[in-house]
Amino acid sequence: MSDASPPPAIDAVPLRHPWRWVAAIVILVLLGLFVYGAATNEAYGWDTYAKYLFDQRISEAAWNTLQLTIYSMILALVLGVLLAVMRLSPNPVLKAVSWTYLWIFRGTPIYVQLVLWGLVPVIYNNIQIGVPFGPRLFEFSLSDPNVFWLAVLGLGLNEAAYMAEIIRGGLISVPEGQTEASTALGMSWGMTMRRTVLPQAMRVIIPPTGNEFISMLKTTSLVTAVPYSFELYGRSKDIGVALFEPVPLLLVASTWYLAITSVLMVGQYYLERHFSRGASRKLTTKQLEALAKAQMGEPHP
Repeated sequence: MSDASPPPAIDAVPLRHPWRWVAAIVILVLLGLFVYGAATNEAYGWDTYAKYLFDQRISEAAWNTLQLTIYSMILALVLGVLLAVMRLSPNPVLKAVSWTYLWIFRGTPIYVQLVLWGLVPVIYNNIQIGVPFGPRLFEFSLSDPNVFWLAVLGLGLNEAAYMAEIIRGGLISVPEGQTEASTALGMSWGMTMRRTVLPQAMRVIIPPTGNEFISMLKTTSLVTAVPYSFELYGRSKDIGVALFEPVPLLLVASTWYLAITSVLMVGQYYLERHFSRGASRKLTTKQLEALAKAQMGEPHP
């Protein structure tokens, strides 16, 4: 049987898209007009913007904002894992408690929750722990609370409700056969979770968690409801009100938010790439050539 002759080469001509160039030019012209208008508009107060961009009060407020974000997310992650396990538990009491928590904290606005946390010292001026109708074992006053930690509690407890669903979704995304195979190999429950379930679940958990981390950074601007005004937005707003120039100080806060968010997005990218190892891979040029030859029926060298 004679070998079949190879098909003739295809003379492919790329499609032309002139309207893409027209759209790009229009967008660039509009963007240039906006930038020119903003640069020449005195209402933006670019001199004030440059003066306060690296002001010590602003940089300290940015650090406070980052601390609020980190501490709140740590609390949310720890509590979110606990709530996710409770939702997946066969115990109906634990499932009911977890569902009720999610219902309350996802069903009420975060701003309302932060206002209530700010009113905790008014509602509970003194907290006493002891035996009912008996001696007091422990007592402390909330007349002068640390509003920073009240803000952390308010943000963290709210975010935990969302993290619980993200973690639960990641855990149930792993096929049950993976757990059964690990058990058949003699792995304990802890080893199965550490070596089999969690590495696969992290591919699903990391992207939305990164988004929640970035969202938390911006949500810290609401802690003025506690009230805590030493974060980035509160501090820039106070300075802007004192100078009667709110616009340039809002631009300063926006610049800092963008800078911190950009760093967090880079970290999220590398985390996603680390946990996606083995899930997908790009073939090299030699591998692609070998695959093409195999499909054409040519013998592999």
